Amino acid sequence: MARRRLLIVTGKGGVGKTSVTAAIAIAAARGGAKVLACEMDGSGRLAASLGSPPVGFEPSTIALDDTIAVDAMSMDTERALREYVRLFVKIPFADRVGSLARIFDYVADAAPGVREILAIGKVCHEVRRDNYDLVVVDAESTGHVVSQIDAPRAMSEFVHSGVIAEQTGWMSEILEDAERTGVVVVTVAEGLPVSETGELIDTITSRTGLSVASVIVNRVPEAGLDRDSVKALTSARDRGIPSAAAVLAAAERADRASGVLGDLLGVAGDGVAGAVLPEIDFADDEAMIAAGLAEQVEALVAHLTNDAGGADE
Repeated sequence: MARRRLLIVTGKGGVGKTSVTAAIAIAAARGGAKVLACEMDGSGRLAASLGSPPVGFEPSTIALDDTIAVDAMSMDTERALREYVRLFVKIPFADRVGSLARIFDYVADAAPGVREILAIGKVCHEVRRDNYDLVVVDAESTGHVVSQIDAPRAMSEFVHSGVIAEQTGWMSEILEDAERTGVVVVTVAEGLPVSETGELIDTITSRTGLSVASVIVNRVPEAGLDRDSVKALTSARDRGIPSAAAVLAAAERADRASGVLGDLLGVAGDGVAGAVLPEIDFADDEAMIAAGLAEQVEALVAHLTNDAGGADE
């Protein structure tokens, strides 16, 4: 099979998807790949997780050490429109068209899905240009990602000919090719995130043409407690000691993680890789967290980008 070229990372807000995205990019770069990491929300957190100040629409090279680097960019749909007009509509001086921003706002408000098309279209364009071995996307969170990744297919249902149909056609070809593109879904072993993750996986597999490549249970504490420890901590928790409640909650997450992963892989179907990632405590140092996670995902990234087989991590 062909090497997978595009990984789209998503998950409920707060589960660590940005750190996982950065870790995947770092691990791939360590493995010798030329990598582009793209954040969709413009928050700057992906760049921070790579140890860099915020980046712009044009890819910037972030040196990870003396020998390894990752290119990173932040999505800007107005800039994506300007690039689209210049490349595909053949207006060479699109950046000088002062009214383009106003036209964009008007069209985007009138035609739902335009912003999503431009954003995912830019990502697909980078894959199509073939300048990178791997493009890793820190995508929208659970509630918004489906409309983003499914935008080309949805648009093609309404537009069957002309330049728009042509453009959404090649985007869909890239996105729906499981050998080139995969969605990585990140969660934690807690009730609501797990429930929403199961629904998201089902929606992606049943309503879009994309394939889920991996399910990751993130922030799993070290192994659970023995029975006597649980009894003592439960008594302390009942007496109102906050630290005891926190330790018990962590132990419960650790105990649930494998079962949660198995259940979610059952929803995702055959051939989907699974991983459990540890809780890495570097306070608010996002770059240190991502670097720590990168060591944990090296085998998974090799599997995802080389289609090395079907076993879970």
